[in-house]
Amino acid sequence: MQHIGQTVWAIPEGYIPSGSVSDAHDLVSHEAACFLNAGDHDADVRITLYFEDREPVGPYHVKVPAQRTLHLRFNDLSDPAPVPRDTSYASLIEASAPVIVQHTRLDSRQPAMALLSTIAYPAVPQ
Repeated sequence: MQHIGQTVWAIPEGYIPSGSVSDAHDLVSHEAACFLNAGDHDADVRITLYFEDREPVGPYHVKVPAQRTLHLRFNDLSDPAPVPRDTSYASLIEASAPVIVQHTRLDSRQPAMALLSTIAYPAVPQ
């Protein structure tokens, strides 16, 4: 399989609203990192969060199996600490194998919901 992706990614914009119009899982406000591992080897992923006014938190550890995708809600991260709500943060993602990372946010504080989606910034080896 052709290896696509990078091993270091950054998402400089992160924010999980504490409010939602519903408690239904699909409608809860959330941030997510969507991973694609098209390679032949599992990717061990480390996520570190950075804040404006406090020390970084992490790393959080997840595995993205070979030739699979993983949609990871930041709301579900708890070890080493839950991701704070109503707080701006940035994410540094480091993987043991090349992956593609897409960032999404569902803001469901109002009935007219907004979904934001961007590709994370890939660090290209020099």
